[in-house]
Amino acid sequence: MRADLHVHSTASDGQYAPAELARLAKERGIEILALTDHDTLDGLEEAIQAGAREGVRVLRGVELSAREHPNLHILGYAFGENPTALAELCWRMRERRERRKYWMIDYLRERGVNIPLEEVEALAGGVIGRPHFAQVMVRHRYVVNNREAFDRYLDTEEFQELNNRFKAGVRECAEAIKASGGKVSFAHPYQVELEAEALEALVRRLMDYGLDAIECYYPKHTPEQRDFYLRLAGKYGLHVTGGSDFHGEAVKPEVRLTPWELQLDWLLEG
Repeated sequence: MRADLHVHSTASDGQYAPAELARLAKERGIEILALTDHDTLDGLEEAIQAGAREGVRVLRGVELSAREHPNLHILGYAFGENPTALAELCWRMRERRERRKYWMIDYLRERGVNIPLEEVEALAGGVIGRPHFAQVMVRHRYVVNNREAFDRYLDTEEFQELNNRFKAGVRECAEAIKASGGKVSFAHPYQVELEAEALEALVRRLMDYGLDAIECYYPKHTPEQRDFYLRLAGKYGLHVTGGSDFHGEAVKPEVRLTPWELQLDWLLEG
């Protein structure tokens, strides 16, 4: 089926409202869409209802950040309508993000970047993420674009080391998804920046916590990386997912909603 299983809305750090994403997905020929906002379930019902009107099946999804490695993200899919364990974890993660925003303002000011927190909060309107800080930094001309904001300030080794204190453990993330009746996928594996042997060991560890799939198809994966992830999925009997990580042109100008050809019976059953 033509699916994009990794997209973000205004419920976290995306440009478009959940209902707008369903409309855009229809225009792109996408049959299955998973809304996977960061640490929140807030936009799901709006997206599902809009998808029904547009003829696009919208799956409940979420993207959780884990502390064990920089940019180790876990995707949850197809959990129930009342995902108690996952909702509780998202609430705790949101509380941590609230504390983190004050730390990030201080972190940036120590490096000569003085932006008003109120402007970041107004832009976000809900869950505050790094792209919101990046966009305000662009507005105030500290950086040329979002990419420079991340490269120079928001995704450095120092930033990630300090930022990890606000994240949950990977086991906690996976178990909350499973306890809520969902499926677990390892998001964009290249971002953890591990060599092949270490990455394979991480996959085995995630399987102990209930891993169901690997996000093999992703815009920034090289053909060699994609093929390696596909081999890992085959070796360990894991399913294959794919997603664009679409946030909108204002956030990630180079990324579009993408209708990946995926086999999804395992995800759609029941």
